[in-house]
Amino acid sequence: MTATVAEVVGATLAGLGADHVFGVVGSGNFHVTNALVRHGARFVATRHEGGAATAADAYARVSGRVGVVTVHQGCGLTNAMTGITEAAKSRTPMLVLAAEPAASALRSNFRVDQDALAHAVGAVSDRVHRPDTAVADTVRAWRTAVGQRRTVVLNLPLDIQGAPAEPGVPQDQLDVRQPRASDEAVTDLADLLTRARRPVFIAGRGALDARAELETLASACGALLATSAVAKGLFAGNPWSLDVSGGFATPLAAELIGAADLVVAWGASLNMWTTRHGALLGAGATVVQVDLDPAALGAHHRVDAGIVGDARTSALAVRAALPGESAGYRTAEVSARLGAEGRWRDVAYTDDGDGSHIDPRTASIALDDLLPAERVVAVDSGNFMGYPSMFLSVPDHRGFCFTQAFQSIGLGLASALGAALAAPDRLPVAACGDGGFLMGIAELDTVRRLGLGMLVVVYNDDAYGAEVHHFGPAGHPLSTVVFPETDLAAIARGYGCEAATVRRDGDLAPVADWVAGPRHVPMVVDLKVSAGRPAWWLEEAFRGH
Repeated sequence: MTATVAEVVGATLAGLGADHVFGVVGSGNFHVTNALVRHGARFVATRHEGGAATAADAYARVSGRVGVVTVHQGCGLTNAMTGITEAAKSRTPMLVLAAEPAASALRSNFRVDQDALAHAVGAVSDRVHRPDTAVADTVRAWRTAVGQRRTVVLNLPLDIQGAPAEPGVPQDQLDVRQPRASDEAVTDLADLLTRARRPVFIAGRGALDARAELETLASACGALLATSAVAKGLFAGNPWSLDVSGGFATPLAAELIGAADLVVAWGASLNMWTTRHGALLGAGATVVQVDLDPAALGAHHRVDAGIVGDARTSALAVRAALPGESAGYRTAEVSARLGAEGRWRDVAYTDDGDGSHIDPRTASIALDDLLPAERVVAVDSGNFMGYPSMFLSVPDHRGFCFTQAFQSIGLGLASALGAALAAPDRLPVAACGDGGFLMGIAELDTVRRLGLGMLVVVYNDDAYGAEVHHFGPAGHPLSTVVFPETDLAAIARGYGCEAATVRRDGDLAPVADWVAGPRHVPMVVDLKVSAGRPAWWLEEAFRGH
């Protein structure tokens, strides 16, 4: 039987390494999706295209592989756009297979400007142009996703999809070698590190493959180690780790970063969240940024030196250029304080629980003690999000999935779905607010159908909490953002999940029983949280508005 373009595209992608494909199948993407499955990919049918894009994004973040999404033409793509936007803004290597009306179908109900949609959100738009270029076009889109860390929408016109085409074997074009910093830049940074008394490294998503190299360099020059929020866990277990820099930083981490005389950002953008709107880094500190993208240097925060280069290879070169070693910031006093004050759970607080509502800090600490260490935590957006992000520990950067570049609520459950499939040996934890959970609840059916033993923790304040705390103090009416109490546990049971409603510590006993196993079905925990004040990170964010 003669192969079609759809068959060739599916076979090519499977050959390049597409192992999981997320999507909702319609007539336009039916054949290419089945071709992927025939050639060995696993298809994960979500309930909404937005969930598919978000799950693929999370799968890519946790697995280190390219995320793949397949959608119907027009409305399938528009449904997926929020997830695609998050991926594009996060520079997630992701490929969106988007069916497209034939060029001749000018009056098709499905016709929208798919190129413009991709460009509008920062994604790359590409296309399979002709049957004889199907393999080359597909490989080019894949290479862009991998080599440039971009989200690519590959449009598949229906008339071309059905045309006969010759299969081909993709050439090995995907050995992407990233450049290290120049010799001059390496020498200059080595000199700065040699002279620094209180150096701090802040590693971002662009440094996730560089833990060993950065730790070795930091040890030699006495630097303390921090990460951006998306890279949380990169230095887990290192005694000199400050955890996350920025709005999520502990008081001690903020103090130590603020007192640094040299801050080196490795693959981190130093955006307003990582630097507390620029206020976290001391005015007298020398700031260096190392990034593969020249446009990223100084884009969010002033830098005294911008270095174009890959974090891992550049760190190796700088270590080799150091003339010696120094203790730097790694003093006995700092070590003792990190041991006593280094985690948010070490920071004293007044419990706001009232018998009907549990303090989110208390609940998060109790959950952290209940859950196995091998976990992957995916966090939705909202007033609540600092509690699971900072009070639930993770074993490494593969244990934390933070889809916040677009600041959309409703992505947490689908993020946890993708993360769970990328790390099947870990307990998946979805941390959501009630608003985001209900917005993305369709994927609870997907989680249940796939038999994933996922813990879904809903920080439920019966409101869009960020808006309550943003506008409430000024006396604005809040009826548009406050809702009647909802029994989320009952809704979860309707999906076939186990569930518990938690108002105080003792209500967590069913969660402990579920964690003990066998965890054949997901469990949803409806945390009725106290909501009398904004989260600390939100207070910090409001000061920047």
